[in-house]
Amino acid sequence: MTAPTPDVRPAPRGAPIRVLVADDDPRVREVLAGTFATCPDIDVVAEAADGREALGVVRSRLLDVVVLDVRMPVLDGLGALEVIRREQLPVRVVVLTSFGESEYVRRAIGLGADGFLLKSGDPHDLLRAVRGTAAGETWLSPAVAHQVARDLRRGHAGHTAAARAAGRLGALTARERDVADLLAQGRTNAEIATDLHLSESTVKAYVSSAMDRLGVRNRVELAWQVWSARGG
Repeated sequence: MTAPTPDVRPAPRGAPIRVLVADDDPRVREVLAGTFATCPDIDVVAEAADGREALGVVRSRLLDVVVLDVRMPVLDGLGALEVIRREQLPVRVVVLTSFGESEYVRRAIGLGADGFLLKSGDPHDLLRAVRGTAAGETWLSPAVAHQVARDLRRGHAGHTAAARAAGRLGALTARERDVADLLAQGRTNAEIATDLHLSESTVKAYVSSAMDRLGVRNRVELAWQVWSARGG
């Protein structure tokens, strides 16, 4: 997991978050754009029907967040994400997946995706994901977290990989592990703070120290370590 995550050129203070919606199904694009249209702080500035078209927009326009479907013709979402990271294009990427696509999530994590959503998930999760990633955070849908954890428990990761991941998690302190476990369930820092009776700043510090100990770049890579450890 070594793909770079570029610095993003933020929108001017007070300006809406500039979003590209990329999905090959025009009905899905319409639903996503309609969801964003309810929010004055988010502006869908372009749409794309495949990964190649999405790349053309990313290269030519100032954007903050790309909402990128995994399965698209010409160039799929993972292919587009790989190019975005290789060229260090300054945009955050939220990946849309469907049920049963945990392997795509694993690959997207390796390519440096900033957020993950189920296409059939809560529309409010979409808004939270875009706002969070635009602010420089990584965002993990609880529905995606539950699905991936379930699939890995069914043996998708294999016992050897699970043992290796569990060994890595042994480097964490007890409190770092508590925080990591809740994070892997898709909980936000605020929710973790409430559950563990900590301040939100303390939770952020534990997340940061856990990532440093494991040598991972962001919350979703930390979550993947927890999921993998449970998968054997």
